[in-house]
Amino acid sequence: MAGPPRTGLGGRGSAAPGDAEKAAGLRRMKLLALVLLIVMAIIFVFAFALQRQYPWLEYVRAAAEGGMVGAIADWFAVTALFKYPMGIKIPHTAIIPNRKDQIGASLGEFVETNFLSEQVVKDKLASVDIARKAGAWLAGPAGPERVAKEGAAFIRGAFKILNDDDVQAVIEGMVRRHLLAPPWGPPVGRLAGRIFADGHHHTLVDLLVDRTVDWVRDNHETVSQLISDRSPQWVPQFVDGLVGDKVYLEILKFTKAVQSDPQHEVRRSIDTYLNSLADDLQHDPVMIARAEGIKAQVLGDPEVRELASRTWGTIKAALLTAVDDPHSELTMKFKAAVHDFGTRLVVDPELAGKVNAWIGDAAGYLVTTYRSDIAGVITETVARWDAEETSQKIELQVGRDLQFIRINGTVVGALAGLAIFTVAHLVFG
Repeated sequence: MAGPPRTGLGGRGSAAPGDAEKAAGLRRMKLLALVLLIVMAIIFVFAFALQRQYPWLEYVRAAAEGGMVGAIADWFAVTALFKYPMGIKIPHTAIIPNRKDQIGASLGEFVETNFLSEQVVKDKLASVDIARKAGAWLAGPAGPERVAKEGAAFIRGAFKILNDDDVQAVIEGMVRRHLLAPPWGPPVGRLAGRIFADGHHHTLVDLLVDRTVDWVRDNHETVSQLISDRSPQWVPQFVDGLVGDKVYLEILKFTKAVQSDPQHEVRRSIDTYLNSLADDLQHDPVMIARAEGIKAQVLGDPEVRELASRTWGTIKAALLTAVDDPHSELTMKFKAAVHDFGTRLVVDPELAGKVNAWIGDAAGYLVTTYRSDIAGVITETVARWDAEETSQKIELQVGRDLQFIRINGTVVGALAGLAIFTVAHLVFG
């Protein structure tokens, strides 16, 4: 089965900023290391040729010989990391191209173990104190403006993506599920029972009684005319007037009595009726069925669809109008809320601590849950890289420093060769 296609680090022929400068520095360091090797070789040749004539040159020859050995050994070691020395496929050379995938896997495992640790992430976030820094930014002049701007862009983008029919269908479904599906009688009865038990309905009863008294007081002629219209034709007109006045006065007296007496029989009768109605709405199947019938008449299919359409249309129009106007009431209140929240994060250590804890917990959860996937990105990315180009890129990044190994090897080899020859000459010679 074929593996993933090999790709360059940034695509074939691509170059990161500064690569040209790094390549020039690498060439200079390689040239310097090579020059030192050549210098040691020249010194060795002349010292070897003249050492019989000038015995002290034996020490120079030994130093040059050691320097060449160190330079060649370190050249081999550095070169073996990136390619086959002189193109010869010596075992355990060209390490990076040949073991690129294993290196990527090891790097991913190293990052996962040492960096993507829940405690490491939490400790780092705690030291940063994100809550206070975010609060300072939100409390500043630019924070609320930026949040409002980005929020407005998000809302406009969401409305472009959302389908009106789909949203209306969701609203309609919610209305049916949460408003229409449950029976209305029992919850309305329980609510009404609490209202009646606490006496909150007395204010409405007082209002109705007051309006009744006002109407009776202002409609003497209307009451008298009603009596006259309903009396027999043979009754004299003056009798109708007397009866009408008497009935009017009795009605006015009765309504005023109801108005002035909180414990009037009519008021108690109203309380009894209302409490009975609340109880029937909860327990009487006939009353519950009547409430369901009223619900079905008031909120049938057409009414529910129209309600969903109007609700979504109103919300959408209001939000779009508000976010398009930076001075709208909604936008200004949103900015003020963002500013207040930022200020609280700065001045309230308890709130800032809670927010930091939430952030730490969330980051810890994400790291714990997905750290293998995050580290897998490193392994998979390295596996997709082209081996030769990977070696070239890595050499470009660290090769200049590695050339110091060659230079140091030349110097250390020369000193070691000189020291060994001197000790051997003193001991054995």
